[in-house]
Amino acid sequence: MSPDVEKGLQVQAASGDSRAVSVDQTSQDEENLHNVNSPHVTDGPMKGSPGTVSKSAFGRFNERLTSIKFFEARGIERVPLEERHEIKATNYLQMSLLWFSTNITANNMALGMMGPLTYDLGFVDSALCATFGALLGAAGVAYMGTFGPASGNRTMVVARYFMGYYPSKIACLLNIIIMLGYGMIDCLVGGQVLSAVAGGRMTVVVGIIIIAIVTWVIVLFGMSLFHIYERYAWVPQLIAAFVLVGSAGPKFDTSIVSNGTSQTIAGNRLSFFSLCLSASVAWAPAGADFFVYFPPTTSKWKTFLMTFLGVGLALTFANLLGVGLGSGALTRPSWETAYNTSSGSLILAGYEGLGGFGKFMGVLVALGLIANNIPGTYSASLGFQIMGRQLARMPRWFYSCVGVVIYTACALGGRNYLFDIFDNFLALMGYWVTIYLMIAVEEHTIFRRRTGFNWDDWADPSKLPVGLAALMAFLIGWAGAIVSMNQVWYVGPIAKMVGEDGADLGIWVGISWTMLVYPPMRWLELKRFGR
Repeated sequence: MSPDVEKGLQVQAASGDSRAVSVDQTSQDEENLHNVNSPHVTDGPMKGSPGTVSKSAFGRFNERLTSIKFFEARGIERVPLEERHEIKATNYLQMSLLWFSTNITANNMALGMMGPLTYDLGFVDSALCATFGALLGAAGVAYMGTFGPASGNRTMVVARYFMGYYPSKIACLLNIIIMLGYGMIDCLVGGQVLSAVAGGRMTVVVGIIIIAIVTWVIVLFGMSLFHIYERYAWVPQLIAAFVLVGSAGPKFDTSIVSNGTSQTIAGNRLSFFSLCLSASVAWAPAGADFFVYFPPTTSKWKTFLMTFLGVGLALTFANLLGVGLGSGALTRPSWETAYNTSSGSLILAGYEGLGGFGKFMGVLVALGLIANNIPGTYSASLGFQIMGRQLARMPRWFYSCVGVVIYTACALGGRNYLFDIFDNFLALMGYWVTIYLMIAVEEHTIFRRRTGFNWDDWADPSKLPVGLAALMAFLIGWAGAIVSMNQVWYVGPIAKMVGEDGADLGIWVGISWTMLVYPPMRWLELKRFGR
């Protein structure tokens, strides 16, 4: 982010301006600041204590908090044109660096390990699935990222233009779950690595709490501090990754091959590919959140390209490191022992032979998970506001606190079941994200190709799509995903048809059913309601 953008964010934060509502709501919203009993509720928080008496203790605390330099008071409100800032070449670079810092992290290394260790795939098969899964998912994130500068709206607010005001809340709720779920995984892996570095003298519980607290502080302040942190967070992570390549790379076993019949191997390839795709595309519901302060003149193709490179390159690199570590764990007893302890211990085992320097690299890897945790926590806090007008009365920072408490508690409770969480949680979340993306692409390219979007209508349900077509297509797509999923707790009848272990076809059947159902349903909706 350029200095001009940072300066603008700081001025905005210091002023406590957290409103950007449509013109026809402004006068009524100002009255609500002084009338807690007013039946009208705005769609976003306001300065002071929105929806509460300004003299309350919470209101006074909120005013003091939002007056701090670097503190972002804005929530889900659209960023008006007069508050956007000039786009420069360095801003496009910042887009890439933000996503690169977010994804070159230990949790994505742990994901790559699953190719050899969970799906019995060879090195080459695992590497190809991890690479192309990450790149395909990155394209979905990049596509949604282009809507940030164009609309000035957060991603799940943009979803209202694709799914309607009320049905889009389903996607928003699922996005809260997926972002808090990633927060749980980040805390888990970070806690494992820190515990391994300390030789067991620090428990995983303490490591989890350290990751959570640092994340909470940065997310609390919001966009300005968030961009500054992500601009530089990739540097120590990349150094630690290159050191890991030099230290552990010669011990990777590139000769291992996939096990099973040809049908079983094909099924495992597709399942692991889908899992890597799910991990990457899961950022799509937050893709526009971090670009809303850029003007509509921002180049869409540059935004797409820089986001794609940031997400795709980081995930590919991290996944491949995980594949290598997983292959080594199959042939090296010391690595197998480390893996049986935790995935974090296996990462640290890759630095064996480097002594104290290796442990220092392990600390960098663990703290790097903070960079992955920040965007998800920030996006989840916005999601709480989008879920309802009453919820939107509370400021963004409050929900940041709520989110951190939730996923920290879950991480503490699930710290011994990381790979089960990965295998079940990530794949399940990938179903709805890809279904939502299919609806968005069809609405954008078929029905909005000529008319475009009126971004000022973001808070007016009467001017947004009714959403019946999207809801029907979404549910039918989910039905297709259910009968085709391959999870520990359920294997659908279609998934059972592939190989001995089945294959996870949920994403592919889900989006294909959605793709077929949405256009005719949307045509009927437009004919009946005209919007």
